[in-house]
Amino acid sequence: MNNQNEIRTRVDNYIETQSRLDLLRFITCGSVDDGKSTLIGRMLFEAQLIFEDQITTLRNDSKKSGTQGENIDYALLVDGLEAEREQGITIDVAYRFFNTDKRKFIVADTPGHEQYTRNMATGASTADVAIILVDAENGILPQTTRHSFIASLLGIQHVVLAINKMDLVSYDKDTFDRIRADYAKLENFFSFRSVTAIPLSALVGDNVIERSANMTWYQGPTILGFLESVEITEEAEKQPFRFPVQWVNRPHSSFRGFSGTIASGAVSSGDKILALPSRQTATVKDIILFDKKLPTARTHKAITITLEEEIDLSRGDIIVSLTQPSPIANQFDVNLVWMNEEPGYVGRTYLIQIANQSARATITNIKYKYNINTFEKLPSKELSLNDIAVTTIALDTPIPFEPYQNCRKLGAFVFIDRYTNHTVGAGMINFALRRSTNLHSQNSVITRSTREKLNGHKGRIFWLTGLSGSGKSTIANTAEKILHDEGIRTYLLDGDNIRQHLSSDLGFTAADRIENIRRIAEIARLMLDAGLVVITAFISPFRAERDTARGLFEKDDFFEIYIDTPIEIAEERDPKGLYKKARNGLLPNFTGIDSPYEPPLNPELRLNTGDKTVDTCVQSLVTMIRKEVVLDLT
Repeated sequence: MNNQNEIRTRVDNYIETQSRLDLLRFITCGSVDDGKSTLIGRMLFEAQLIFEDQITTLRNDSKKSGTQGENIDYALLVDGLEAEREQGITIDVAYRFFNTDKRKFIVADTPGHEQYTRNMATGASTADVAIILVDAENGILPQTTRHSFIASLLGIQHVVLAINKMDLVSYDKDTFDRIRADYAKLENFFSFRSVTAIPLSALVGDNVIERSANMTWYQGPTILGFLESVEITEEAEKQPFRFPVQWVNRPHSSFRGFSGTIASGAVSSGDKILALPSRQTATVKDIILFDKKLPTARTHKAITITLEEEIDLSRGDIIVSLTQPSPIANQFDVNLVWMNEEPGYVGRTYLIQIANQSARATITNIKYKYNINTFEKLPSKELSLNDIAVTTIALDTPIPFEPYQNCRKLGAFVFIDRYTNHTVGAGMINFALRRSTNLHSQNSVITRSTREKLNGHKGRIFWLTGLSGSGKSTIANTAEKILHDEGIRTYLLDGDNIRQHLSSDLGFTAADRIENIRRIAEIARLMLDAGLVVITAFISPFRAERDTARGLFEKDDFFEIYIDTPIEIAEERDPKGLYKKARNGLLPNFTGIDSPYEPPLNPELRLNTGDKTVDTCVQSLVTMIRKEVVLDLT
């Protein structure tokens, strides 16, 4: 019994000791085949952090892959996908969790291929240290610069320049010194607090855990020694209290708590707090961790908070210090990493998620994108896969936030495609654009409703879309004349007219088409406020932009009219000869030929000019408009 008690005590003491260890997150990155996975595998193996059955599996897998002959292939400890193993490459971010007697670790092993910049950015977004591997035979490569730039951009403070495969250059000190000097020339472009160069051989084990007998000329730390001793001062720990509510905890009717992870600062029982965006105030009653009550909790602690007062909170709300609240804004200067094959465009709207908050966000300007091999700032109208750019974004509602450098949790965000739910981008908030708080809507004495009463009908938007030659302009013009003759105040916005004047500076690229539709939608919104019936006749080929236009209006104000004409018929008509020119390569980016048209999925009215006469289509449109603009004077 005494023996059992002694074992239990030792186990409890060990668990207690481990729970007090601080956590270090680090990332390994480098060019293809620089030895990232091998380094992590060697570290885990030599530190005796893997089980016997894992070792047996590792030996068998090493023989199967044959990448290291009869020797162990340590990379297989990290490469988790069978397809990766068979090809001998790592193509995703692999995470490992381990600890020593001095520290707990989470390591992200990221791919070296240039096309996987997005994966590297994902891994670096939570890291405290970056281990950037350099092949001693190859020296500094473009990917070294690329990964260093991304690490700096994402706020990583400490870098290990791990000059690997020193065994292949006979452990030559001059080679190490040359590579270290080459990297030093780049450091002015980055914002690292420290750069520590370590010569090693991950395959052999030199300077991974034990100091190398082959490089007695090196007196610095080993890789693991550095990771165990580097001091991490996180900016979020020095910031005011910020607590995104992840869920409302109601296990029974007598308990109501708010659960989540502290994003920055600290909170204590009795603290006064402010709930955003509702601006309700309350006092912290208890801070609960599992079944314990804590007097104080700090950054990264997952807790449940109860309050003295009953206030209405839900997922996505932010609890902050009453005396030091978060700023609130809806326009931001951001660093944006594009992660999608489909380009990102100015004017296109996405869903944005910041902590647990969601909103609609539009890219309003691409200031420049980086050539992250040369550090040049390049002008651009669109974002391609793996591009990193400085952009401005506008949200449909103000949100509490923090600059990324102060608090990663409230300064980092993802962009989500509204149709596919795919993550298309990720970014970091640099600062709010002050105009977002300085600009306010001015209410006119004369309102839309008073203008509608003067007109004798409601204002509405009837948005005609379809291929070139489908009959949009003909139908719109004829319908407007009929309505005008009936005393209905209308205005027709036609594509050709807009292109000649308001949008004369735009071409026909996807980016320019998106901007053209944005301008038209804003004009239509002003005309609607004037109480007019607005008819638009534009190709407007992309669903996203038509939906963005719809989003500017109330539900009953916007009607999408699809002029559904097969391209064969549209091309037969070809009143302007545009299809012929496009077929001959004289009109690039022509809709239906080398630029897509995305038909409406659920239009309010569909008019097939291939089956119906123009007069029939006009009558259907006029009938709809008459019905929708009737003014109720009761």
